[in-house]
Amino acid sequence: MSSAQITLHVAGDERSVAADTTAAELFEGQRDVLVARVNGELRDLAHALADGDVVEPVTAQEQDGLDVLRHSAAHVLAQAVQQVHPEAKLGIGPPVRDGFYYDFDVAEPFTPDDLKALEKVMQRIVNEGQAFVRRETSDEAALAELADEPYKCELIGLKGGAAAEAAEGADVEVGGAQLTIYDNVRRDGTRAWGDLCRGPHVPTTKVLGNAFKVMRSAAAYWRGSEKNPQLQRIYGTAWASKDELKAYLDRLAEAEKRDHRRLGAELDLYSFPEELGSGLPVFHPKGGVIKREMEDYVRRRHIEEGFEYVGTPHISKESLFHTSGHLPYFAEGMFPPFDLDGTDYRLKAMNCPMHNLIFRSRGRSYRELPLRLFEFGSVYRNEKSGVVHGLTRVRGLTQDDSHSYVTTEQAGDEIKHLLDFCLGLFRDFGLDDFYLELSTRDEEGDKKDKFIGTDEQWAEATSVLERVATESGLVLVADPGGAAYYGPKISVQARDAIGRTWQLSTIQYDFNQPERFGLEYQASDGTRKQPVMIHSAKFGSIERFIGVLVEHYAGAFPVWLSPVQVLGVPVADEYNDYLWGVLTQMKAKGIRVELDESDDRFPKKIRNGSKSKVPFILIAGEEDRAAGAVSFRYRDGSQKNGVPVEDAIAEVLTAVETRAQV
Repeated sequence: MSSAQITLHVAGDERSVAADTTAAELFEGQRDVLVARVNGELRDLAHALADGDVVEPVTAQEQDGLDVLRHSAAHVLAQAVQQVHPEAKLGIGPPVRDGFYYDFDVAEPFTPDDLKALEKVMQRIVNEGQAFVRRETSDEAALAELADEPYKCELIGLKGGAAAEAAEGADVEVGGAQLTIYDNVRRDGTRAWGDLCRGPHVPTTKVLGNAFKVMRSAAAYWRGSEKNPQLQRIYGTAWASKDELKAYLDRLAEAEKRDHRRLGAELDLYSFPEELGSGLPVFHPKGGVIKREMEDYVRRRHIEEGFEYVGTPHISKESLFHTSGHLPYFAEGMFPPFDLDGTDYRLKAMNCPMHNLIFRSRGRSYRELPLRLFEFGSVYRNEKSGVVHGLTRVRGLTQDDSHSYVTTEQAGDEIKHLLDFCLGLFRDFGLDDFYLELSTRDEEGDKKDKFIGTDEQWAEATSVLERVATESGLVLVADPGGAAYYGPKISVQARDAIGRTWQLSTIQYDFNQPERFGLEYQASDGTRKQPVMIHSAKFGSIERFIGVLVEHYAGAFPVWLSPVQVLGVPVADEYNDYLWGVLTQMKAKGIRVELDESDDRFPKKIRNGSKSKVPFILIAGEEDRAAGAVSFRYRDGSQKNGVPVEDAIAEVLTAVETRAQV
């Protein structure tokens, strides 16, 4: 070891160490450290440190460390696949939310038995404690070494020398990044396997322990393009401990029980007919009740908050979307044009251009501002089939869409008004755990080209949104590059009953469309000025929000949203008429009721009622009829007997009015 000393900055302290010290030596004894952050960049623990470096330990308790752990697990998966299937060709394998995947070109799709076998091979590789060893190489040498890996060779040929995209799914960098290969080296020093990769990785496979699992496989196009070959993608998950893995699998099992697609079929709420095509749901009568209740409530709340209800058509001339700027910026998300009387038309993918036409239909005065327009607008998005998912990602959707036209000075107050309105609505629907995300434009080089507007406009709009979000007292998370092309936005992220996060409402500051449409109002001094336009969709879409609620409540809706609020179950057929008389009184009060007149025996009727997740099961037998009463059975299985009919009606009405969850 060299006698020369260097100075490092570690956790705010200066440390003097030998000149050839590695990050592993610096953090010796700290077994939870997976990689090091050196001057802001993640590095392997084998990385030799230099004088003046700022060094931080990175563990799996932070996302960067967990991503490295999962990236290493993806390499172990790929090694296992090529052990079992030597002919398999490698694609890419990045860490993703809650896990990782790797793509392979193989002759036959993987079966569930294949995945079980691969997991066992992975465990053997992990137990061997193979080291991940970084090796620099040239493009020419890598092409020769990987001549049998066509997809890796394609990555090497991409702009930027592949070190970026070969780093498992990252964007291709512009410039000459150093190309590297990671070898898996056995304890005896022999090479077991290798992969083109930017890294970094955990020190050895032993770090993965037994806290990983192969989950499933699916088809995926190479580099996401339908023009490319279809590969087989294997998904897996990896965690810092076996307990964390178990907790994740338990969450998945609970999420599966709550899957809105399954519950939608079981509760007869909606379906997805193949005859209509992917992403186009239909709502059945019971699902229609939920949809109507939501729309009626939200429409009323918008009017109470000063919005005016409008309506716009489903199609328009294509030129409208050139004016708005959505073409070409949003062209891929829109369905292709179709000819009508010699003119190209488009299905509407957003409502804002048509609301601008309403604003522009006559002269406007500052006295009208804020002018708030709202509609349930049906829009159509050309989503790729691979991302369509039940109600939460559809091609035909209904937005609770509003646009506020304000003066520049009014923008901050209007954004606060909209944010308070959104949060209040979510609380009314039983969601009360939120944080905010502030989406801004990319500030790097050519990436700024996909955003319209001047630096000054973006700075002002971002400042207003950030101030309002900060004053809300909610946690604010940065989302650089996530803005719409026409301006920054705040999005409300809500956690559901099992802790999953859903993006719901968005509030977007738009200085672009008012200018493109020539929108003006007469100011108090008589001059003509341009308004600011603020977009807001409270639920994002009605369909998606219904899917979120189904999973949040596991199908057991609060009383006011339940398709059937009271189910009558007579002890025997002779009590049908009496019980129907009680239900008729409830129905006259606006309560949604059903009577089970099936041939099933009484216990099965009770079981069926419980499976339907109806809030109140009303039971009547001889004692109830004689006393002019009924018995309640609640969703938790508890029961209350001998309730006078008037009291029973009052109890249900109170539950509806208070939006109770019983």
